[in-house]
Amino acid sequence: MPSIARFVVRSAPIISALLVALSVVGCSAVRLGYNSAPMLAYWWLDGYFDFDEQQSLRIKADLQAARDWHRTDELPLLIQTLKDLQTMAPKPVTQPQVCQMVASLLVRIQAPLDRLAPSIATIAPTLQATQVDHITTEFAKRDKKWRAEWLEGTPTERTERRVKQIVERAESFYGTLEPAQIALVKMHIEASSFNGPRQHQEMLRRQQDSIQVLNTLRTTRVPAAQATADIRHLLERSLKAPDPAYRQYIEQITNESCATIADLHNSSTSAQRVHLVKTLRDYEGDARSLLNQVSQGPIAATASAPLSR
Repeated sequence: MPSIARFVVRSAPIISALLVALSVVGCSAVRLGYNSAPMLAYWWLDGYFDFDEQQSLRIKADLQAARDWHRTDELPLLIQTLKDLQTMAPKPVTQPQVCQMVASLLVRIQAPLDRLAPSIATIAPTLQATQVDHITTEFAKRDKKWRAEWLEGTPTERTERRVKQIVERAESFYGTLEPAQIALVKMHIEASSFNGPRQHQEMLRRQQDSIQVLNTLRTTRVPAAQATADIRHLLERSLKAPDPAYRQYIEQITNESCATIADLHNSSTSAQRVHLVKTLRDYEGDARSLLNQVSQGPIAATASAPLSR
């Protein structure tokens, strides 16, 4: 399930780090990462936007507020999801069950992104042309890295990279996989409908869409409510492509991924399922500790209250 969620994260190029920073499931050093989330998200966003002083003040304060909101409103929902997963873990699962759980996780993914849409909408009109150029340059770097990971090399090399990623992710939950289980993953990968060039084109469309929306907000100075709506629509198009054929393709890939996860889980040994339950219980414990912690305060002394637009 985390691998599917991670794919969706990569689909939202402007604000995907907000999910990465505010997410709990599947992260290492959960407590440290969560408490550092506003600063980590700020660094990531600044790498794209190259914020000026006033923009930095705004985004730092809003990221802090978003983390505090997430702790209060989202962590209890995440704790319940972790408890549900622990109930499921010792039992066989079906592909529809996995896809249903993925769908519920995607709702949790969109919540913090939607929460911060007004922040991006407020900053967008203040962007300089050089900052948009900087974002374009960062997109080009991301594109090069994506192509190296998903498009370059022989078919065998690409398959091996994908198998390695899935196995490493699975082993972080189940412990060491057996050779037969690795072979099962490879079989699913080789039969997958994954189409790298097609997804690459969609990624480029999303990047171009992001640049166009930011440029429009930068130059037209629309009302704040309209700017927020535009950013939310951008997010919707990033998570759900306008092209019906591409949405159908993603649905097929998602169903195949759910089937892979279900088959891998159903092949797990009793010891591996015990390991899975323990891992999920540890994450639940971390989430409960985070829920009970008091806010750590602003990211920096300069990040006080959000600036009015």
